[in-house]
Amino acid sequence: MTELAVSGIPVAVACRVLKLSRQPYYRWLANPIASTEVVQAYRADALFDAHKDDLEFGYRLLADEARDAGQAMADRTAWRIASENGWWSAFGKKRAKNGKKPGPAVHDDLCTVTDEDGRTRHQFTADGPNQLWLTDITEHKTGEGKLYLCAIKDVFGNKIVGYSIDSRMKSALAVNALNNAVAMRGDVAGCVVHSDRGSQFRSRKFLRALASHRMVGSMGRVASCGDNAAMESFFSLLQKNVLDRHSWTTRDQLRIAIVTWIERTYHRRRRQAALGRLTPVEYETIMNTSAALAA
Repeated sequence: MTELAVSGIPVAVACRVLKLSRQPYYRWLANPIASTEVVQAYRADALFDAHKDDLEFGYRLLADEARDAGQAMADRTAWRIASENGWWSAFGKKRAKNGKKPGPAVHDDLCTVTDEDGRTRHQFTADGPNQLWLTDITEHKTGEGKLYLCAIKDVFGNKIVGYSIDSRMKSALAVNALNNAVAMRGDVAGCVVHSDRGSQFRSRKFLRALASHRMVGSMGRVASCGDNAAMESFFSLLQKNVLDRHSWTTRDQLRIAIVTWIERTYHRRRRQAALGRLTPVEYETIMNTSAALAA
């Protein structure tokens, strides 16, 4: 408006064209937006981005993420902004006015088949590598606190093609596991990645990672472990063979034990009936060699 006035266009004419009242404009001109309001807006924007990426985070973790993004604030300030906007943790007390549950699916379920009698069931099979991956997150306590593992399995040979281990269950945990799997497997365009509806797999960071690798997302139902049963079977083996063997004093001890079991035992020593009594490494080596000779 000021620029138009400098150009010779009266304020009254500009307001009439823009369908604005002159009085609010003059009031704003006398008292423009304060610098504190600008700072508040930037803080709210940083908290909102963190909330959308990890819906489980409470205001303290949101404040940590905002500070990492360059918006310094006290935890109490983060609580006030989050409270005013209704940005609550998915694990906290439900305060939503509409009563809706968190966790809507961002992908269709691409792993279902319909029987002749009309019943729908899940089918986790693939004719070759990098066609269907399953992913999920598990946690275990140590003397230093919880340790989280996000693993990705290729159903073709039941091999864990990528994983990430961290002390915090953030969206970066799932993104790092996916990026590690892509770096290991190469061309994965068109591969379906099936998961549950955890916020890490619904986060914008994970969706962007899927899109950048030209992969396709798939999600099961809420609170239904059967929708990702093949991944749950791997975690059950990990629970029995590593996690529950004894108490873990430090996170590093458990981290080393998990990596050792996956790479040495699960991949190279544990034979699976579904693979013709071969290990995942043996199965993929034989099948890839056969495919290369046939070509």
